[in-house]
Parts: sequence; structure tokens; C-alpha cells
Amino acid sequence: MNESPRYLGSGTLQDETSSLTGAPPSHLPARLTITLWDFSWYTRAENDGPYADLDAACAKAAELGYNTIRICAAPLLLFGDLGLDDLAKDLSIEGLGTAPDSGCYGRGTRWYDAPGGYRINLRQRLLELFDTAARHGLVVILASWEYQQSTVFAHSSRWFETIDAVPLESRYRVLADSWDRLIGALTTAGHRERIAMVELHNEVDFSVLPALAEGGSRELRRLQKLHPDLLITASYGKPPHLAMHTLPDGFGAAQFHVYSYGVLDALQKQIDIRSEGTPDFPNRMLAALLKPDAPSVTEYGRLAEWKYRATVVTDQMFYGYDWIDPEAWDTWLYNEYGPYREVMRREIDSRIMAIAGWARWKKIPAVVGEGWIGYTPLYGTFEEGPIGRDLAERGIRTALNHGVWGMVLCSNAAPHHPMWTNEKWQRRMNSLILAAPAS
Repeated sequence: MNESPRYLGSGTLQDETSSLTGAPPSHLPARLTITLWDFSWYTRAENDGPYADLDAACAKAAELGYNTIRICAAPLLLFGDLGLDDLAKDLSIEGLGTAPDSGCYGRGTRWYDAPGGYRINLRQRLLELFDTAARHGLVVILASWEYQQSTVFAHSSRWFETIDAVPLESRYRVLADSWDRLIGALTTAGHRERIAMVELHNEVDFSVLPALAEGGSRELRRLQKLHPDLLITASYGKPPHLAMHTLPDGFGAAQFHVYSYGVLDALQKQIDIRSEGTPDFPNRMLAALLKPDAPSVTEYGRLAEWKYRATVVTDQMFYGYDWIDPEAWDTWLYNEYGPYREVMRREIDSRIMAIAGWARWKKIPAVVGEGWIGYTPLYGTFEEGPIGRDLAERGIRTALNHGVWGMVLCSNAAPHHPMWTNEKWQRRMNSLILAAPAS
């Protein structure tokens, strides 16, 4: 007797997911391997700093296998028509300022460990960056961190106060107008095809901006009509993975970030490091993780008050990260990681799959512009170490298997982070991405 197979319905059939979720412009690379230079390309340009020599930084990125850099292009400062033209041509970079012990505030943080002490013509430097990227075969993702943290590094509060004075309901419009002028300037300079995409703003959900549906999606569509040959989008720090259908229209690409804090979040909550103004800070657990010579909070002092308004990082994070003992921090994470391992791996998988599935439905390219664990102290090695790299590789392979066009190896894989010295791993992972079929 012949037995026929049971019919289980089309829902059991496996769809092919490795092809790209949407087609990128034909002049761009088949896959993007991204190194995240954020605002550091102009805030860490001090003598002997990681970006003092743009040609050397771009050459190293290309040598390691990257073909894309993602930056804050400071559109509001450079082309916002907000009366900041003099600052755009002569910006004094201070960093977070000088602490009572003569060291710089932010010395133990990532991104904020800027000693400052120099002036920069940022308009000229943007063109220099594009000229240098062209020589080394790199393309550039343009974003703005201005309503999140870029302005905090300036010596003067004027940049921050000026953009902060723009009414909330007008901020997306002013951003779009700024981008239109900046794109025009790059086009005139012969660099239009070097623009990989334009993000209205970085992490609109974690910035001092209205919800994207409240004017942002309209400005995305308007900017896209002005520049139909470019990918115009905005990024989310934490898109609604369980309800992607609630995102507004207007995205030219799904450039979203995939962080799985897991064990890191457990530590942060126990030491209460992300809050501000906690009366008994630092608590007993955080105190046990600090260096023996850590000053008291009072002895540590405070940044200029306007700088706390200009950034999403809290006073407790600055103190804690500046004085944490990295070895004690890492030891806690390693000891406690076990119960979080599968949750963190599955969370990375599921978030990538949600982003890629939504992008495929919208027929737009998908990009993971940041990931994978979260914000750690500068000299903590948990994310750079074997566990962090395992999670990063998990994310990269899952992204490739689900048609993601571009991705970072890790948010910390950039010239201003210690992970930049792990050249062998970066070359291996970039080779894996670039070898993946695009169709």
C-alpha cells in the first residue's frame, strides 16, 4: 500500500532568506562592511589621536577589509543655516573638560575619552574625509548624532544651545533641509556616489527628537524625492522587534541597531550606573568594583552643567566608568554570563530576523549599523574577548543568512577603541561578509 505524505500546509515550507532584502544602488558595494567612526573622526583628531591622520585611518580600515565608514557629519552645524557658520569653520574641541586631578573627564569611557585642546575646520575636514575615502575605495554612511551627543565635545555651549532652541516640532524639517544642503555640497565636490546612505538622525528613539511618525517620516519622504538616487533613512537604537508593522513609512533602508545587553544589563541595574542623582551613589556593589584610588563623587567634581544636557550619558555613568576597575568589571560579567548565554544569542537572532523580515516586506536593504552587547567601559574587554566575539560572529552569520546588506563587526571595531588592534579577527570576519553572495 502506498502512503502519501501528510499535507501540513504552506506554512511549513522554508522560504529562501539569504538573498538581499532589497536592492541597493548599483554603484555601491554588493555588501557593506562597516566601521563606526561616529563623531570621533573629528573629536579625536588631537595630535597623535586615532584620527589625527585621516589618510592613515582610512588606509588601515581598507587594509582590514572594511569598505564603509559611518560618521556623524554634523549637518546642523555645517549646513543648518542656524547662524553657526563661524563655528563650522573654527570649532574648538574641548572634550568633556578637565577634572580636579588634571585628567580629562570621560577617560574611562568609550567615545567620550576626548582630551580636546585643538580647533578644527569641520567643513573642510568633511571634504578631506571624502577625498581620502575615495583614494582608499571606501563609501560613507552619513548620520547625525547632534540631538544625542555630538555637541558635548565643543568648548562652547553655542552649538548645543542653538540646536536645542529649535522647537521640537521643527527639528526633523531643519535636519532634512541641512542634509539637502550638505548633499549638494558633496555633489559639487564630486562625491555623490560615495554616499552609501543618509540617515536623518542616529537612533531617533534615543535622541531629543519627537517620534519619527510626528513629522520625521514626512521629512524622509521629502528628502527622498529631492535625492531619489540616494538611500534616505533614519536609524533606531531599539526598533519595535515584536511589532515592526508599527514603524511609519518613509524608510529607504532598514538601518537598525542590534544590542543584546543580557548579563551587562544585570550588572548595570545592580550597580545603578545609568541613573542620575541617586542619593547614596555609589552603592556598595559599585564601590567594590572601583579602583582603590577612586575619588569620592564630590572629589571627582562635575562637568560643565550644560554638557549633561547635551548628552544621553548620565553623571553616574561618567563617574563609574572613569573609576571602574576593568578587571573586576570583566570578572563579574564572566562569572555571571552562563544563565544569560542562550537568551543573548537568541535575542540577537530574533532581532536580526525581525529587522530582515520587515525590510524584505518593504523591499529595502537592511543594515545593522551598530551591535552587539552594549556600552561598556573603555578598558573592559568582555565584548572584545571570546564571549563578545562569539556573540558578534553569531550576529554576523545570522545577518548574512537573512539577507542583510551591511553590518558592523562590532560597534567597538573602530580606530578609537582597543578592539582595533585585533586585526586578524577583523580581516577574517570582513572576508566572510564580502564573500557572501549578494543574490
